[in-house]
Amino acid sequence: MNKRIIAVCGPTAIGKTKYAIELAKALNGEVVSADSMQLYKFMDIGSAKPTAEEQAEVRHHLVDEIDPRVPFSVADYVVMAKAAINDIFSRGKQPVICGGTGLYINSLIYDMDFSAPPISIEYRKDLERLAEEKGAVFLHDMLKEKDQAAANRIHPNNIKKVIRALEILSQGDDRLREFEESFIPTKDYEYCLIGLNNERDILYSRINKRVDLLVEMGLFEEVQGLIQMGLTYDNISMKGIGYKEIIGYFNGEYDKEAAIELVKKNTRRYAKRQLTWLRRYEDMHWINLNDYDNDDEVMTALMNIALARG
Repeated sequence: MNKRIIAVCGPTAIGKTKYAIELAKALNGEVVSADSMQLYKFMDIGSAKPTAEEQAEVRHHLVDEIDPRVPFSVADYVVMAKAAINDIFSRGKQPVICGGTGLYINSLIYDMDFSAPPISIEYRKDLERLAEEKGAVFLHDMLKEKDQAAANRIHPNNIKKVIRALEILSQGDDRLREFEESFIPTKDYEYCLIGLNNERDILYSRINKRVDLLVEMGLFEEVQGLIQMGLTYDNISMKGIGYKEIIGYFNGEYDKEAAIELVKKNTRRYAKRQLTWLRRYEDMHWINLNDYDNDDEVMTALMNIALARG
């Protein structure tokens, strides 16, 4: 198979955009975003969307395309992203995926089944009532009886996941599939995964500085404008880090400095979760930026991985 996508992955604020653009320029490619926030219109600052200048350097797909008032899912994303990838291939160019949203990356390299078993509202209410009356441990014990392996993976306090697992098992599945066997590698194209990382202190410092910069650029004003458009915390788009915390400020839950610190803390936690997710991929090629003296050396390493086969 000659067709292959190259994905530049990593935690937030690691510098994915810069390197993906340079890689696309070097390989006659175009960038396809795998970021769950950058695809929304009107949400430029909080999502750290590529600037107009960056987008002028190389064509970007799935950036600034969806109205934040419209519900959007991973299933919607994969349809649009694969259409963009096929379009790029059809013009003889190289698709370069850029992002850190784990489910979006999954949807591009695995043939994921987005069809969910039908939900019995009555059964769900029964489970919720049991959790309220007898506690989370009682519900978790029910899961243990049906699927010990699933119970080992899901924390007893995560009632929502425990209930969803019991719902799926009630549909006739003998057990819940683990991460590794839940997805079958796509046959649409080959893929190369490149993961960017850095020392934790350096990454966290970059995150803190970037949040300060986003505030200077007008993050609070951006969120205020979105609220004036009718968006609330209930909208999926507004649940992203950098938006939900600022909404809390406008709702009078805390002051501005507390909101900024909350954005920083939640972003650091999110970066940690991203790395945990990305480390699941055994075929990820990791680049620790701290091992290189400058961007030219990083780009050489990126190119060597991108051009290697097998």
